Amino acid sequence: EVSRLLRNRQMMILAIAIPVTFFLSFRSGAYVHQRIGRGNETAFELISIALLGAVFATATGGVMVSIERALGWSRQLRVTPITPAAYITIKMLTSLALAAGAVGAVYLVGLATNQVSMPTAVWIITGICVLVGSLLFSAFGLFIGYLLPPENVTSQILSLVVMFCSAAGGLFIPVSSFPHTYMIVAEFTPLYGLNELVHYPLVGGAFAWLWVLNSAFWFGLFVLGAVWKFRRDTARV
Repeated sequence: EVSRLLRNRQMMILAIAIPVTFFLSFRSGAYVHQRIGRGNETAFELISIALLGAVFATATGGVMVSIERALGWSRQLRVTPITPAAYITIKMLTSLALAAGAVGAVYLVGLATNQVSMPTAVWIITGICVLVGSLLFSAFGLFIGYLLPPENVTSQILSLVVMFCSAAGGLFIPVSSFPHTYMIVAEFTPLYGLNELVHYPLVGGAFAWLWVLNSAFWFGLFVLGAVWKFRRDTARV
């Protein structure tokens, strides 16, 4: 699965180029050196854009299952002993290869610019948190790939959904800057909890278990949805 995914050079290039371009675009301005938590504003943006790149990569890797459905691969899996949970797990872990490329590229560029200020431990911890946390959108991509007809699962639709969730979850503007009503709504969006969790090692402050609950709820919902749709696909004659 990993080898097949890595052979898709166009997807690999996009998974790496998009977040790197975003980071290079957002790192200008007088505010970039402002202190925030254990680092500076550029470090905060680095983590946000790495997360954006990671969730976009894993969601794209997951939604590719729609192509397999069109080719009849889901029906072929009926004759194998693989369980739905095992197959979904394999697909999710495979998508981490794309996410690792996105996160690694953004962090390397951030290191090369010499504008990111945060302790070495925070570099490592946040990178791992972003990579592992992106599994949330791998499950989302699989669910969407099974839910919609293949002709409707396009990169444009997926990009719009990911960008909307990113904006609503506070990746571009901190949720604390939202009006009160929008702040309440943001707490129920899929990326809110994960966004807060990956920034916590840098920002510090009070820890909210709502973040964990939010991430766990959406992750469980997407995984169960993907397993359910996989069962229905493989049960067809």
